[in-house]
Amino acid sequence: MPGGRLTQQERQQITLGLADGLAYAEIARRLDRPTSTVTREVMRNGGPTAYRADLAHRATERRAQRRRQPAPRGQQTPPQADGRDTEAVREYEELFTTVLMHSGLPKMMARVMACLYTADSGSLTASELVQRLQVSPATISKTIAFLEGQTLVRRERDERRRERYFVDEDLWYQSMLASARSNAELAETARQGIGVLGRDSPAAARLENVARFLDFVGESITRAAQQAREVLYAEAEAADR
Repeated sequence: MPGGRLTQQERQQITLGLADGLAYAEIARRLDRPTSTVTREVMRNGGPTAYRADLAHRATERRAQRRRQPAPRGQQTPPQADGRDTEAVREYEELFTTVLMHSGLPKMMARVMACLYTADSGSLTASELVQRLQVSPATISKTIAFLEGQTLVRRERDERRRERYFVDEDLWYQSMLASARSNAELAETARQGIGVLGRDSPAAARLENVARFLDFVGESITRAAQQAREVLYAEAEAADR
């Protein structure tokens, strides 16, 4: 099995494979590469719909060049705990960030989420996020405010009275419920239009179908989130005994 970085020719083959609708595993098999290599390559370079071999190759060269340059004083990457490979962790954070962006999060919000989820504690202070992401305190403040509004992070004060930002599975549960409530609101708005446009009109029929679809999806999200929460909590309690 070949090792090392992907070549430009291999990236062209990835582009062709994606255009043909092949799964990552099949593309990897044809390249004689691990599936994780192809997945990481695609997701960190625009995703399956935006991946371009030439752009991905240039981006990889730029990243390699940055790694060869010494980091400015005060901006060195903190050492990883438990003997982890610093470069592998950094690449995984990039992959996680890209996937979160493809789910709809803006870039900075995705970067903060990736940092929080890859921290063993599941929490970081504002100053720790500033240091890790090399951005301004104001940027972190705005980002956290956005994520709190989406019920994706919560804040608490630690023993030193510093604000810490947390992520955990319960936040995803709350986020799913918020999504369901948003669907319900949109469904209700669609139904209000039925009377305005005339119940027998094509537009009213379209809105009725939208409302039914959103009702079904919202109820399914709520039911699945509740079931998942019950199962996960039951497993956690059993593990603690």
